[in-house]
Amino acid sequence: EIRLEADKTARTLTIHDTGIGMSRDELINNLGTIAKSGTRALLDELQKEGKTAEGLGELIGRFGVGFYSAFMVSDKVTVVTRRAGEDTAHRWESTGSGEYTLAPAERATRGTSITLQLKEVDQDGGIEDFTEEWVSSRIVKRYSDFVSYPIKHKVEREEIERDDQGQPKPDVQPTIVVEDKTLNSMKPIWIRPQSEVTEEELHEFYKHITHDWEAPMKTMTFKAEGRFEFQCLVFIPSRAPFDLHYYGADYGLQLYAQRVMIMEHCEDLLPRHFRFLKGVVDSADLPLNISRQRLQQDRHITQIRTWLVRRVLDALKTMQQDEPEAYLKFWEQFGRVLKEGVGNDFDNKEALEALLMFPSSNDPEQLTTLQSYVDRMPEEQSDIYYLTGELRRAVEHSPHLEAFRAKNYEVLYLVEPVDEIVTQSLFEFSGKKLQSVGKGAVQLGSDEEKEKAEQAIKEQTETYSSLMELIQSKLDEYVKEVRLSTRLTSSPVCLVGSDFDYSPQLERLLRQGNLDAPKQKRIMELNPVHPILAKMQDQFDKDKEAAVLSDYAELLLGYGLIAEGSDLHDPVKFTQLVGTLMEQGL
Repeated sequence: EIRLEADKTARTLTIHDTGIGMSRDELINNLGTIAKSGTRALLDELQKEGKTAEGLGELIGRFGVGFYSAFMVSDKVTVVTRRAGEDTAHRWESTGSGEYTLAPAERATRGTSITLQLKEVDQDGGIEDFTEEWVSSRIVKRYSDFVSYPIKHKVEREEIERDDQGQPKPDVQPTIVVEDKTLNSMKPIWIRPQSEVTEEELHEFYKHITHDWEAPMKTMTFKAEGRFEFQCLVFIPSRAPFDLHYYGADYGLQLYAQRVMIMEHCEDLLPRHFRFLKGVVDSADLPLNISRQRLQQDRHITQIRTWLVRRVLDALKTMQQDEPEAYLKFWEQFGRVLKEGVGNDFDNKEALEALLMFPSSNDPEQLTTLQSYVDRMPEEQSDIYYLTGELRRAVEHSPHLEAFRAKNYEVLYLVEPVDEIVTQSLFEFSGKKLQSVGKGAVQLGSDEEKEKAEQAIKEQTETYSSLMELIQSKLDEYVKEVRLSTRLTSSPVCLVGSDFDYSPQLERLLRQGNLDAPKQKRIMELNPVHPILAKMQDQFDKDKEAAVLSDYAELLLGYGLIAEGSDLHDPVKFTQLVGTLMEQGL
C-alpha cells in the first residue's frame, strides 16, 4: 500500500510504501545520478554513449525526473528505504543542490518512505499547502485514481455519543476519531471486461473525468493487442462545450501509463477535428516520467493516434448507417468540427467525406450525405452542384438556382463558414466533380439540350451585344464581363464568379476577420428572355445616350448584389434610383 502522512506543525509530507525498497547501491544509481545532473558527470556519461547534450531527453525517463520535481515544493527531501530480504535500511537526503548524503537508518519493514520538508505556501507561485488532506485527496484523485495499490491518508472526524433513539447525549463532549481513508478508486474501468461494466458505471466515469452533468451520447471501447498494447475508452458528449470553437481551448484525451495519468490533455493522440472526444488512453509501454518533447516524438503515440482515428471513423460510419437519428444528433452538435478534417486530414479524407451532411434542395428539412445525393442524380447530370451563403433561406431563393430547379437538379446548400474550407479541398466525390452554381458557365441537360441552348445564346448575344457593351462600360469598375445567362429563368440578373474566384460568402468572412480580401470584379449575367432586357434594348435602339440606360445598369448591379446577400457598392445612389423608379411607376 501507499500511505500519505502530513505534519502541519513541522510542515512535512511523508509518502510511505510497502514495496520492495532499495539497496544502498540502488539508491546511488537511481537517485544519485540525477542529483548530480548539473555537474560534468552526466555530460561525460552522455559522451561515453556517443550522445550529445541534446540526448538528455532520452535519459530523463531512465532516472526519474518526476522524483526530483519534489524540490520545486520542498527545501529538503529525505528517503529512508529497506530492501526486501535485507536487514539494514539506508537514508538518502538532499537539498537539490547537486549533492546528497547517504547514511545507515532504521526501518522495521521493507519499503520506502519519502519525506518532503515543504516550502512555505505560495499560491501565486503554484505551491499549495500539501499538508491539507483535501489538497492531497484532490491530487491523488486527479492523477493516481487508478493506481492498483491503495493510497491511504489518516483523517480526523468528530464522533458524538448517542442514546438508544439516535439523539446526541447532553453534556457529552465529542471525541476525535482518526481513521484511514483510501483516496483512490483502484478500479480502471477501461481494463475490465465490457460484459462486467454497466452503462451506469460508464456514465459515472465519464462525468468524473469531464465534469459534465449529462451522460455521454456514445461510448466507444477499443483495445489493441500485439507488439504494442494499449486500451482506450472514448466518449462523445451529448452537447458541444461552449469553447469547442475557441482556438486556444484545451482538448485531447487523458494519457495514462501503467494506470498513472501522465498527461491530462494529450493533443497528440487526436487530430484537432476530433477535439470534441473525451476519454482515456492507457499504455503499459510508455514510461511514467516521459517528457512532453519525447512524447511528441514517440512512435507509440503516432501508432495510437493512427489506430484510434480509424476506429473512431469506423464507429461514426456504423452510427450513420445503423442509427441515423443518433447520427443526426451527433452531426447537429459536432458536424462543423468534423468538416475541418476534410482539408487537414488527407490520410482519412475519403472516410470523412462519407460522413459529411448538408442541407439541400431535395428536402426542406432533412440533411443529405454526398452518397445519397449521387444516388438521386438524373442520368444526364454529371456534376454535384452546391451554393454557399450565410443562411439557407437566402441561398434557396437565390436566382442562381432557377435553371437547376427547372431541370429538377438537386443543389447542396453550404451555409456554414467552415463549408468554405470544405470547398477548397473537396473537388470530387464518387467520380463526380463538385461545381458551384455561382461560378463559371452553366450547361444543363442532355448533349442535345446543351447544343440547343448554346445556339440560342449565340443568336441572343448578337441581338444584345451593343447594349451589353454599354452596360459593361458603365459598370467597368465592378464588373469584368457582361454576358447572357443560361441559369436564369425568371430573375433579370445575377452575379457570378470565375471558376477560381472567391465566393461572396468567403469574401465576407475574410472582411469580418479583418483580413485583406482581394477586390474581385464579378461577371454580370443577364436573362435574355426577361422583359427588362428587351425594353432596355428598345430604349437603346431609340437613344444610345439615354440616361435611363445608365440608371438601369446601376439598378441591375444592385439587384444582383442584394440577391446574393452582398453589400451594395453605393447604397445612397441605389436608394435614390429606386425612389425615382417608384415615382415614375405611380
